[in-house]
Amino acid sequence: MSVRRLAEDAVQPQGFAFSAQNAEWAEATIRKYPEGRQQSAVIPLLMRAQEQDGWVTKAAIEHVAQRLRMPMIRVLEVATFYTQFQLAPVGTRAHIQVCGTTPCMLRGSDELKRVCREKIHEHPFHLNESGTLSWEEVECLGACVNAPMVMIFKDTYEDLTGERLGEIIDAFDSGEGAAVRKGPQIDRHLSVPEGGLTTLNTFDDEDRGPDEARKAPQTDGASPSADGGATTAPSQAGRVDTHAAETDPTIKGPAGAPKTSPAAEEAASVDLTEGGTGGRTGGTRQGPTGAASTDAAAEQKKAETVDGEARTDGPLRDKGAAAEDAVVQEHRRVDDEGGASSAKGGQDLSGKDHTATGTLEGNRTDTSDVQPDAEAGDGEPAKGRRGTKPKASE
Repeated sequence: MSVRRLAEDAVQPQGFAFSAQNAEWAEATIRKYPEGRQQSAVIPLLMRAQEQDGWVTKAAIEHVAQRLRMPMIRVLEVATFYTQFQLAPVGTRAHIQVCGTTPCMLRGSDELKRVCREKIHEHPFHLNESGTLSWEEVECLGACVNAPMVMIFKDTYEDLTGERLGEIIDAFDSGEGAAVRKGPQIDRHLSVPEGGLTTLNTFDDEDRGPDEARKAPQTDGASPSADGGATTAPSQAGRVDTHAAETDPTIKGPAGAPKTSPAAEEAASVDLTEGGTGGRTGGTRQGPTGAASTDAAAEQKKAETVDGEARTDGPLRDKGAAAEDAVVQEHRRVDDEGGASSAKGGQDLSGKDHTATGTLEGNRTDTSDVQPDAEAGDGEPAKGRRGTKPKASE
């Protein structure tokens, strides 16, 4: 970033004052801001001072600071930060800003800078011999589609060539800059394609004439066609025209689909009690849903009970025992009274049946049947064994 400083004292004017018209404008601008926020008008006032004198002088900075009751250094910070403020004298008739950003550079901005060096000065920010012209290179000027371009004061000149820019510079130097065409310098309107529009350049009303278009009938809000009939309705104008079955507008969605009869639903159901692989395509049926399946489940439940109590045998009991055996080993199951169950048959050492009941070894609290010092019949200590009673002699 280049260092921006005020111009030498030799070119600085002694004082500054807004013209009567600009002074009135400045007061109106300051009143736009609430009390205590008037300093927000610093940029507009500096810009108006530059438009009046052509550049921002040291006297103008001091005048704006006094008018807004700001320290002069604060106004100087703003003026030196923004490159839109010219801190040295520029051409009295034209200061040409040449865009050098990538789009303009690719389209020939180097040729434009070469013309400026030849016709104005070798270096930017320097006046020509008569003091009427100056130039500089700037960043993007916002009309990249019409590159390359330059800006002179507030107007842009686009689609330039080196030859055309030379003609524009000569016109401003002779005082005829107001007669130069602004904007694109080729056969282009604003930013439309070169040579004119290629799409959306005709309308049905223009083809048929205003009288014929006015008489054309319309049906249900549809736009008229060239032959007087109705075409696509406005609500469907942006939709893709396709004949695929998936996009057929006559197909009703789930909300409008007819309901199936009970007979059809029953035929589609699968009886899970008979080992079916229930469900339609894409999944399985979660439990019995039909009347037949419900009755079958009720009969099975009735078969598993006797006088309202659960049977100790049967399919459900077998399934429960199998599931419990998968988690709890037989030799770790004990009854509620503390007796141990055998590994097979569900019989403990006292001869009681504990197939349907029992607690885990780690959960019981009665340990009266444990003989920590007794010896087992196989010669090993019987410490921790269950189901043995102390001998009478001991």
